[in-house]
Amino acid sequence: MRTRRCSMKQCDVLVVGGGGSGLAAAITAAEEGRSVVLLEKGEKLGGTTGWSIGSITAAGTPDQRAAGVDDSWQDHLADMPAWAGDLAHRDNMALCEVLTRHAADAVAWLRESGVEFIGVFEEPPHRRPRMHNVLPNSGSYIYHLSRRAQRAGVQVQLGTRAEKLLQGPDGRIVGVQACGPDGASHAIGARCVVLAGGDFNASREFKIEFGNQDQVDIPAVNRLATGDCQRMARDVGAVIVNGDIALNDPRFRFAPPARLPWFLSLPPVRPITTLMRWAMRTMPPALARPFVMSFVTTALAPEAHLLKLGAALVNRAGEAFLGDGEKIGFGIARQPGNAAWLFMDGERLQLFSRWPNFISTAPSVAYAYVDDYQRNRPDLCARAPDLEALAARSGMPLPGLQATATAAGFRDGPFLLLGPIHAVTVLADGGLAVTPQLEVLDAGGHPVPGLYAAGSTGQGGLLLKGHGHHLAWAFVSGRLAGRNASQAAVRAPATVHAAA
Repeated sequence: MRTRRCSMKQCDVLVVGGGGSGLAAAITAAEEGRSVVLLEKGEKLGGTTGWSIGSITAAGTPDQRAAGVDDSWQDHLADMPAWAGDLAHRDNMALCEVLTRHAADAVAWLRESGVEFIGVFEEPPHRRPRMHNVLPNSGSYIYHLSRRAQRAGVQVQLGTRAEKLLQGPDGRIVGVQACGPDGASHAIGARCVVLAGGDFNASREFKIEFGNQDQVDIPAVNRLATGDCQRMARDVGAVIVNGDIALNDPRFRFAPPARLPWFLSLPPVRPITTLMRWAMRTMPPALARPFVMSFVTTALAPEAHLLKLGAALVNRAGEAFLGDGEKIGFGIARQPGNAAWLFMDGERLQLFSRWPNFISTAPSVAYAYVDDYQRNRPDLCARAPDLEALAARSGMPLPGLQATATAAGFRDGPFLLLGPIHAVTVLADGGLAVTPQLEVLDAGGHPVPGLYAAGSTGQGGLLLKGHGHHLAWAFVSGRLAGRNASQAAVRAPATVHAAA
């Protein structure tokens, strides 16, 4: 990598990371009148927010009131230990209060930005419906927030990777050393820095450090989630909380389509999302279902219960491979090409065509069955009247399919292979220790002056189980970190020199 010396650029607040939490922090600080620079190492904004399902869980929203749901952030907070289960003692209840207290405000702020939702939906163990699902998908967050950031005057630098936090003689964070698209390193001075670079589930080093060696070769949904912000913060004394329980078992997902449905490519502007919301609420189910199914079969994963109901999981050789008690994600990851297929006979095809035996589900929105996949994702389906024809169509060896069919008790056709399915890691919940004001803490529990963190980077011990909590935390923590950094920047001295 080439390096060059240049005069230090200067801003009030510097944000590292261009996902939901970083954009929220940058917008908030800029709208308070601060000069803001946002660094994103990818070629576009989005982060893990752009890969998410898109639901936000919040209490006390207008959506709940319109649905006749009486709820409060206090009741939401009281439900959080039920999500954490046996790990409730590891959760950060002070940050849980921050999350639940401000989640409804974050939904209102997003709607003010142009984002539209449909809901609310139930998800036990929540005692009340709290899930708000974005329309048409999570790309709406980035579409609207990137435009709001531009209007607010945020200076976005894409293809720029933060490498090192810069400290003044008193230990205060005074900027960042970054590598730009040209491969040259340069320094950017700032009165305050907000770290919002996501989690570390794509980091081989962090996986090994926290005891997840068995996941080092499993690809991440967001390949840029390499923990750069956690690493830089630890270099100045910060600590990671709950790293030992950060990674869950790997997930498994269908391969994405080569082309998205046309309506998922439409800009998520208010007239379109309002029409979608109206249609989903008022159209007869027979008319609305094709649209909903196109989303469900595009974005989601097969359910594990299919194997318990008699479907088989095979590799490219047509062979079943799961060991006794082996987790599905780990088993798929062991196969050539990290690929597997659901294999079923005529009896299972009928079984998986009706409730409650669905192939996939969008939380509280819809359920997709075999017929939905054959209609909307023919690229995933190889169907044939007998095993010989299935082998010819799929390219899998006939002996492997025959042996699996015999072991599974398959009898009559038609037979179906559904896939490929790939193992992936999605999130790592080990974030930096932070105060309720999102100040980054050192090993002694003292704030690192001038340094804040948000989103997965600033998760601070929150467990965030259940749908909708990660995104809610991204926007809640991003807005709070941006506001607190903005206010601290007014009091901080201007930075002229930094220790590089």
